[in-house]
Amino acid sequence: MKLLSGGNPQIAKADGDAPVQAYIAGMPGWKSDVGRRLDALIVRNVPNVRKAVKWNSPMYGIEGQGLFLGFHTFTHYVKVSFFRGTSLRPVPPGGTGKDARWIDIHEDDLDEAQMAAWVKQAAALPGWVPGQP
Repeated sequence: MKLLSGGNPQIAKADGDAPVQAYIAGMPGWKSDVGRRLDALIVRNVPNVRKAVKWNSPMYGIEGQGLFLGFHTFTHYVKVSFFRGTSLRPVPPGGTGKDARWIDIHEDDLDEAQMAAWVKQAAALPGWVPGQP
């Protein structure tokens, strides 16, 4: 598998769990463990979650509702983006755009309780539909 800049795995755009698991398996070093933990946490807290890889990033959404979260591998961290992050409480610390907010996860600093709270909140909101504002 080819790694792009920052160690981001290059995975073809596809729907379903298999491409997401291929992406996670391709994440270098400790980031793969973070990816597995994030994926398991999302599945545990959003039983009807739909998965896909788009733009070389795992994406999570609800059928008919759009996407609520994606993550991406960088050199020193994994960025977890909430597409309606300004509606979450507390608001994730990263970002200045209209709606999206994110958090950068470094080795050994994934706060699973806070992440689970954000994931549950994000999944309950109308999601982002690519191609729509």
